[in-house]
Amino acid sequence: MSTQNATSARPLPKALSIDLDYLKRVMLRLLQHHSPTGYTDQVVHVVCEELTALGVEHELTRRGAIRASLQGSRRAPDRAVVAHLDTIGAMVTALKPNGRLSVTPIGTWSPRFAEGAEVTVLTELGSRSGTILPLKASGHTFDSEVDSQPVTWDNVELRVDELVYDRAGLERMGIAVGDFVGIDTNATITDSGFVKSRHLDDKAGVATLLTAIKAIVEGGVHLPVDCHPLFTISEEVGVGASGVLHQDVAELVAIDTAPQAPGQESIETSVTIGMKDSTGPFDWHLNRLLVSLARENEIAHVRDVFRYYSCDAAAALEAGNDIRTAVICFGTDATHGYERTHLSSLEGLAKLLTAYMQSFPAVERDTQQLGPARGFTHQPEEEADFHAFQRPEHAAE
Repeated sequence: MSTQNATSARPLPKALSIDLDYLKRVMLRLLQHHSPTGYTDQVVHVVCEELTALGVEHELTRRGAIRASLQGSRRAPDRAVVAHLDTIGAMVTALKPNGRLSVTPIGTWSPRFAEGAEVTVLTELGSRSGTILPLKASGHTFDSEVDSQPVTWDNVELRVDELVYDRAGLERMGIAVGDFVGIDTNATITDSGFVKSRHLDDKAGVATLLTAIKAIVEGGVHLPVDCHPLFTISEEVGVGASGVLHQDVAELVAIDTAPQAPGQESIETSVTIGMKDSTGPFDWHLNRLLVSLARENEIAHVRDVFRYYSCDAAAALEAGNDIRTAVICFGTDATHGYERTHLSSLEGLAKLLTAYMQSFPAVERDTQQLGPARGFTHQPEEEADFHAFQRPEHAAE
């Protein structure tokens, strides 16, 4: 029986060579700019500058999500690849009598990773540096209470690097409730190829997507269908790709981070293809295409399932889009903390993206938004013939 699947109908494309120096340069440039959800204007301009330099057409939504266009032989239905520009961060909730600030998180992350973080308070009168500290920060004063105080956002405060020791002093500096707080990245690339930084989620993903676009454009590659690279601005609060798609998109591949931890298959040096996240499974046919592309191009990869995780793809489906979705990731240690990945994972991810952009749609029938059951896809159901998978000498036995 036919599955109407591109992986069985056509030869798979070859991945393109990747400009790793460009990837590193753009990634470090992105990491220089604070972009907690709601404060993304500057990083939007940075990405637009990179797209303009590559000669790629793009347009912005009212709030600044970017939709770029790489033209293919067929205009519709087309595909989209998405990475998000926004990061986790914080916001000022109170100016305290001691001259410090109470804060609340933007996005989901633990105050355990906020303790000791160097930050920038983004006020209407300019930025101010500071540090997030536990309320009981000095062991010389509080002894073991430093270790026993609860790890909650109510038990941290922001110390501003100014001569200010009361609320009035904070007000004179122009600091106000509702000011955004960016978490400084302290980005480093080691000689061994590790990238250490806050906010690799998803600025490493954005840099990887831009690098893949560069390989397609400079290689003069002609795509089988239109591809729309998307850059969203509110993924960390669950909105993501809900407002930047158009109705012609049939496939959406999200680029994000994959947690390396006990119980997970993901690893810093490989690409991860997600099978399921907390919102449900990704599309079987699209995942089959991505896995086949990775195998064909000998890209180191693993498959993984994420329990406490959501991405741009979920937002697109929740907004009512009838599209196939998938997520491909760079492996990351200590996600939403002081993150670390490896350049080999980013390079492999960029290569997989170039192969995917060159591939035909996972399901050709998706040219129809609505249609008869004739020609609809199938998934394996019958018991497998395991003898078919044995080596000849074992089969002879």
